[in-house]
Amino acid sequence: MSEQGWEHFEVEADIGVHAWGPTLEACFRQCALGVFALIVPLEAVTPAETREVGAQAEGPEALLVACINELLYLHDVEGFAVRDVAEPRIDGSRAHGTLSGAPFDEARHPRGIQVKAATFHQLVLDRREGRASARVVLDI
Repeated sequence: MSEQGWEHFEVEADIGVHAWGPTLEACFRQCALGVFALIVPLEAVTPAETREVGAQAEGPEALLVACINELLYLHDVEGFAVRDVAEPRIDGSRAHGTLSGAPFDEARHPRGIQVKAATFHQLVLDRREGRASARVVLDI
């Protein structure tokens, strides 16, 4: 298994993302990339613009769910297709990150799965020395 990355897993009527990295921030980034890869293939998006996103929640598990849901909100409201996500800055109960991508264009961006939200269902966030991993179930 690589130092960081993500993969999808099936859940009855939903889908999940398993992400990992050497730090909590890297794990959050990989989780976001795994979510957005479901919506529009990352490689299909040219990084023409950036967006700033912040989230707040008590506890790292709730913060992960809040971050993903803020990213999905940005996608839904602004129609922003994501190419990459910078590792967020996490400070206690707050996270702040930067996305790169472009406005969604149906002619250039093949639409994948519509992801409604990250959930707390079967949520796992495991942090150990030099490694963080998460399993997040997404409502589709």
